[in-house]
Amino acid sequence: CPARPQRQTGKTTVLLALMERLNREGRYTCLYANIEAAQAYRSNVDAAMRTIVTQIAAAANWYLQDERLQAWALSALTERGGSALNALLERWAQHSDKPIVLLLDEVDALVGDTLISLLRQIRAGYVQRPGAFPQTIVLCGVRDIRDYRMHSAGQEIITSGSAFNIKAESLRLDNFTTSEMTRLYEQHTEETGQIFADGVLAQVWDLTQGQPWLVNALAYEACFQIKAGRDRHRPITTEQIAVAKENLILRRETHLDQLADKLREERVRRVIEPLLIGQDIALDLPLDDIDYVRDLGLVALDKPLRIANPIYREVIPRQLTASTEEMTVQESAWYVQPDHRLDMEKLLSAFQQFFREHAEPWIERFQYKEAGPQFAVASLSATDRQRRRAD
Repeated sequence: CPARPQRQTGKTTVLLALMERLNREGRYTCLYANIEAAQAYRSNVDAAMRTIVTQIAAAANWYLQDERLQAWALSALTERGGSALNALLERWAQHSDKPIVLLLDEVDALVGDTLISLLRQIRAGYVQRPGAFPQTIVLCGVRDIRDYRMHSAGQEIITSGSAFNIKAESLRLDNFTTSEMTRLYEQHTEETGQIFADGVLAQVWDLTQGQPWLVNALAYEACFQIKAGRDRHRPITTEQIAVAKENLILRRETHLDQLADKLREERVRRVIEPLLIGQDIALDLPLDDIDYVRDLGLVALDKPLRIANPIYREVIPRQLTASTEEMTVQESAWYVQPDHRLDMEKLLSAFQQFFREHAEPWIERFQYKEAGPQFAVASLSATDRQRRRAD
């Protein structure tokens, strides 16, 4: 059963809570294990499987106080080598008095022959459930299992259909609803007595559209990092939320740096670039590409197709132009009025000069060439914002 939450949505917390609940209810033996460390070995199957089985054994010792898996893991590695995972799970199930539920996190970090081997070992053990294999295995990652494009050592493309066709259901961990977000903020009020002023919850929703990391980060910044917000006798205001948003953006703490490599994938560019510049999506764009970008959390889950939230709309171009911003030198004092409002005529003149000087060489460097003018604007405005913050 693949589970595919966005980055930074609390998936590990959910999996750990699920493990605790199932074990408390007593019908199943449930174990959570993070196998991301195996990514370092890429297509070295033996080394990767050694990491995976030792991680599972260590997790069993830690969460279940079951030391047997450590000895079984060593035996499986000695006797079965690259298929040690199948051997370990088989032996564990045979000695368990309850069906086993195994929660494997960060599965999509694996690549190549390692991922192929993992899926095929799970597939091979499927028919032995529950007496000699786990009853259920949850594979948790950002992407749906159907999006795993696996290459063998010989560069043969093996799609998930040929490696794993026993998927029961694919689950997506969605954003908060408005009521869930409200309840989360109410918990802060219950614990500290600090209230949120009228309009704050609507403002947070508009900015985040319920994206869990952003919802939490804005509240933390406003309530704990901004000096005025640390006074529990004073309500959190819309002005403080606006400052919190600016702070997160300027510090690039919107966790999109974790998706920087994804933004540069061609299938992601085909979806994101038209949205950035206001063009229609190509009619022949594969639906799988749209689903993939949705799974990454970059676009909204519902229609119409659009960038997931206003903060992402501002951060994505900046993430793609980060190095350009660092090289941009722009003196903005002459088009910022004494009351800090912009003189639009002077600003447009400044941008025209800026664009003439930088557009051609910069746009050629951008992968999102059609959005080059928008990125130039973003670089100019970001440079000005950072200067004003420093002042």
